Amino acid sequence: MDAAFLHRCTHVLDKEKTIRFYEEALGFRVVREMGPDDGSWTNTFMEAPGCPFQLELTWNRGRVEPYANGGPDQHIAFAVDDLDAAHALHEKMGCIIRENPAMGLYFIADPEGQWIEILPREER
Repeated sequence: MDAAFLHRCTHVLDKEKTIRFYEEALGFRVVREMGPDDGSWTNTFMEAPGCPFQLELTWNRGRVEPYANGGPDQHIAFAVDDLDAAHALHEKMGCIIRENPAMGLYFIADPEGQWIEILPREER
């Protein structure tokens, strides 16, 4: 069997804030959105150049309690071409939550608390 990783769903309370975060922090862009005509929920799909999967941001009207989207043990990870430049941007954004210089990586959190590991891009 051949399988391909398509997307990672994250439930969000503030869809627009989360979209802006992923646009600024990781270069993602909205590629499509779907949901019923009554607007009770939306699935917004985002992708970035060179990234082999999409993020699916699921928003539900009326939801006020934060979602449990994970923590340090449940995270997504991205490799970046310039770790120092990414770190400077994320530091400016105030979203760095944990650093591990010995391993050459750090974590940021999106507006919903989703942990994101940032690593230098390596030849694979």
